[in-house]
Amino acid sequence: MTRHELIASNRSLVAEGERLQADPSLTALRAWIRASDALLAAAWGSMDRYHLVWLGVGRPREQVRGRPMTKAEEADYVCEVAAQKTAALRMSLKAAEDGMPFVGETGGGGA
Repeated sequence: MTRHELIASNRSLVAEGERLQADPSLTALRAWIRASDALLAAAWGSMDRYHLVWLGVGRPREQVRGRPMTKAEEADYVCEVAAQKTAALRMSLKAAEDGMPFVGETGGGGA
């Protein structure tokens, strides 16, 4: 992956995270998380290398146990997870734009 590809992919995923916060969808969130996890792992390595707070991404503060989430709870959950993951993607984007070397770098100039 080139730096240009990493930056473009990060920007696209940040935009999708913002869209998810504006129009929550659990199905779209799941696909977006898979795509963003794949990008971040390819660029920076596996998530197990990062701070333990990362393990909390995707876990609602207010656990719903023993019943399906209501539509409002689901929307809140999607917004919360999308906000957290979008923040991580913004950090990745800034690091790539600032020229930080990344695991998957195959060439290409900085921003």
